[in-house]
Amino acid sequence: MKLVTAAQIREIDREAIEEHGIPGSTLMSNAAEHLAKAAMEHIPPDGSAAVFCGYGNNGGDGIGAAAYLLSKGISIRAFLVGSPYDELKPDAEVMKKRLVSLGGSLELFSPSADLVDYVGECDVIIDAIYGIGLNVELHDDALSAVSVIHSSDALVISADIPSGVQADTGAVLGDAVKADITITFTLAKPGHFVEPGCIYTGELRVCDIGIPRSITKKTISHMFAASQSDIHLPRRRKDTHKGDYGRALILAGSIGYTGAPALAARAATKMGTGLVALGVPKSIYEILAVKLDEEMPFPLPDDKEGRLIANGASEILRRANQSEVCLIGPGLGMSDDVTELVQSIVRNTSTPTVLDADGLNAVAKDPDILSQATCPLVLTPHPGEFVRLGGKFKGDRLKAACDFAKKHDCILVLKGHRTIVALPNGVAYVNTTGGPAMAKGGTGDVLSGMITALIAQKLPIVHAVAAAVYIHGLAGDMCAAELGEYCVTATDIIDMLPKAIMICDKQIK
Repeated sequence: MKLVTAAQIREIDREAIEEHGIPGSTLMSNAAEHLAKAAMEHIPPDGSAAVFCGYGNNGGDGIGAAAYLLSKGISIRAFLVGSPYDELKPDAEVMKKRLVSLGGSLELFSPSADLVDYVGECDVIIDAIYGIGLNVELHDDALSAVSVIHSSDALVISADIPSGVQADTGAVLGDAVKADITITFTLAKPGHFVEPGCIYTGELRVCDIGIPRSITKKTISHMFAASQSDIHLPRRRKDTHKGDYGRALILAGSIGYTGAPALAARAATKMGTGLVALGVPKSIYEILAVKLDEEMPFPLPDDKEGRLIANGASEILRRANQSEVCLIGPGLGMSDDVTELVQSIVRNTSTPTVLDADGLNAVAKDPDILSQATCPLVLTPHPGEFVRLGGKFKGDRLKAACDFAKKHDCILVLKGHRTIVALPNGVAYVNTTGGPAMAKGGTGDVLSGMITALIAQKLPIVHAVAAAVYIHGLAGDMCAAELGEYCVTATDIIDMLPKAIMICDKQIK
């Protein structure tokens, strides 16, 4: 799903009105109808609605929705939020005249007891205070209106984007309406998908208001929301063998951390890798040899604390050069030797390399190592690891991920609610699967193993990463539906992968 910025959607509207001759009031009427029809799905006979409107075009959508609901015999009150000295936009004025002609009125908002009581008894509230143009924190009456909306148990529908959410970043500007449904127009915006805006958006519906497809089709965007229809895995030919599905090398584990390497290796196998070799410190080799049946653990030199040491680099590089992909990090532990080893591999192999967990921590000691890499790199940090790597959020998670990927010429998987996959060319994908059931130790190891598996099978690396992230989240969601949010484990996610893959790609049976 293509995501566009506030500036882009304004240009799309301008072109439709000025170059295609579509009246702005027509576009507004269409938007209003979508809002009203969504509201009518939840208003019973003799029910009522409240509509909170601003002075701009978003407010005009709300006023038009109020008029539509009134025309259908639904009891409504519409409130105008802002200074009484402000003026409605011209198209919003058209909607006001339509409302008045139907016997309605536009009341100036004041947080009175009467208003609070009315809103508390409503079935639906429509939020049309601010749209995609908001760039300052809510204040005065707007802030009060959001508080009044929150005081009600009514279902809340936001027009275009919940008031208070910044459309391009998902940032919450002081406070924001928490919508049950958001009706957005023409194309979705990043703020609908990026945290925390995604939490306030609720169910997102993208509605056509009459913008010619020729305009939206030519609009160039570098931001996308990954959806099920985007995920495809190739059908396997009948005349193939395990060698056709890649060799993956995983370097992981240390004393006390034998679960992480096992989870990553099992996930790599479950996701289809032909051969998975797992290099571990010799002090835990026997444990992994017992844990794993399909994978091939092998021992490497370690120190007295059971962590890999740097003089194993030559053997690792030899194996890496015979593999399609190398994963470094799950449970590896931290030491000067581990840091030296990881940095040496990054500088000396041409094999695509996935860095996770302590692999990232080793690079974080000197992030400039990333610019010295001789291999394609995929980094999979959670927010804390991202900051240690030198990443800077500054209230814009999407921009932070894109800036980092471009600066370090890598693919960045910034994990979290709505994981972001950022590419060095500035393109970014916001994942739409996964939830709190996955907040357990080991789920990140599973993801790194899945990414490794799809790269090993020679999928284009971008597709491999995006598909792994999506399927990983989908498997987690399916586990949550079956087991509940409290009881999902990393192993459950691995076991759910076959069903998740079959749902994602109907070709796979």
